[in-house]
Amino acid sequence: MPSFTSFAEFYPFYLSEHSDRRCRRLHFIGSTLVIGVVALAVLSGQPRWLWLAPVFGYGCAWVGHYVFEKNRPATFKHPLYSLLGDWVMYGQMLRGKVSF
Repeated sequence: MPSFTSFAEFYPFYLSEHSDRRCRRLHFIGSTLVIGVVALAVLSGQPRWLWLAPVFGYGCAWVGHYVFEKNRPATFKHPLYSLLGDWVMYGQMLRGKVSF
């Protein structure tokens, strides 16, 4: 995996690692579930639900990578850029800039 000096350098690589739309859809589902879990924890006043956020987020994403993309998630080498990439891609999917 190449090294990157900025997120702007990393993001095109990140998108190339998500070329299979089923993987992107699983990322979208996982990110949406993360938002739901955080909302549930805040609205219920019960932070115990927060343990589900990484399970849903990473679980869905990793299934997409291992089953459909057949690659290793960038999270292992670039955890912060990957997390940011997840949310940038999520926003771009919502706005129609990255296809579902």
